[in-house]
Amino acid sequence: WELCKLSGVIEKLSGGASIKPTDYLEDGIRTIPKGAVNATGIADLSGSKYISEDFFEKNITSHVHTNNLVTSLRDLVPSAPNMGRIVRIEGDEEQFLMPQGVYKLELFEGMDGDFLISFSNSDKYRKIISAEKNGSTQVHIRNGEFLNIDINLPSKHEQKKIGAFFKQLDDTITLHQRKLDQLKELKKAYLKAMFVSMNTKNNKVPKLRFTDFEGDWEQRKLGNISKMYQPQTITGTELLPSGYPVFGANGYIGFYSEMNHENDQVTISARGEGTGTINYVNGPVWITGNSMVINVNDFDINKRFLHANLSSNSLKKYITGGAQPQLTRDILTSVPIKLPNIFEQNKIGLFFKQLDETVNLHQNKLTQLKSLKKAYLQNMFI
Repeated sequence: WELCKLSGVIEKLSGGASIKPTDYLEDGIRTIPKGAVNATGIADLSGSKYISEDFFEKNITSHVHTNNLVTSLRDLVPSAPNMGRIVRIEGDEEQFLMPQGVYKLELFEGMDGDFLISFSNSDKYRKIISAEKNGSTQVHIRNGEFLNIDINLPSKHEQKKIGAFFKQLDDTITLHQRKLDQLKELKKAYLKAMFVSMNTKNNKVPKLRFTDFEGDWEQRKLGNISKMYQPQTITGTELLPSGYPVFGANGYIGFYSEMNHENDQVTISARGEGTGTINYVNGPVWITGNSMVINVNDFDINKRFLHANLSSNSLKKYITGGAQPQLTRDILTSVPIKLPNIFEQNKIGLFFKQLDETVNLHQNKLTQLKSLKKAYLQNMFI
């Protein structure tokens, strides 16, 4: 592989136009949002705004179109997680206008764009960007510093092979991410349709129901159907590298030598930023005092149903504490909840259990693919 500078790869670097807030319109020519640059290799255009055709024509040097490569040499996040990454504009043929901070990259003939995109996500390159960044709040890297970055280049044939490999991997990751997002949206829709709102007194049946079930759902209070408590908290110094899993406010935080719950439990985050989050925790496990356990009799209440039911309604209005948010037992006991008979609960609980398992399967696959990409990025570039 031959060592050279990015200036030997990038023939022309064109910057974006100065766009004032008043220049944006409801419709017109789309702009490249500053958040377009990311680690996927594909520009995220979901945050695009619009400018007039006249403004577009006055800033001809800031034009980009489908299939162009762009990067951002500014970042509002001090750690600059995406600054300097390179992405391709994909989709139907379209012209865009770049704002300041976004740059178009025109490469010398024979240089493979997908190889350069992959290089911009490599550990070596990310460390260089981190070292070269300037500023504290709105960080940036100067054009000259960017073009002076070292890059090791293989032959054109090998560049194409590596670029195509990572392009295929990125496309697979994008496909799995899209499927995961669709499943999560589907679950949201089912949660909204398959439960009776706790905020509506007159609603007694859900909009969507399994066949063979009828009759009104009964309104109860959470404190009347459960034994509610915060377990004993253990300190971080007591956590172990192995043993029974320990569940904190919103997730697993380590292991402990003992368990305090043998069976699965439904919990509500009782403290901190995620206060009010509903969790289904698999036993055996140690649940800490940062969670409120909603312990129910399995013969009367299906826990999977309870988890989905509580997840379908926000508990935000019950949160107290301001800067230190919390949910107390006294407040939670009075929360209303509407229930069908146990047979319908079981049917709904099983449905959401299977849906959650499908979501988790896609999430795990996506995590594996991202880990695989990270490993390849560490080992396939000099």
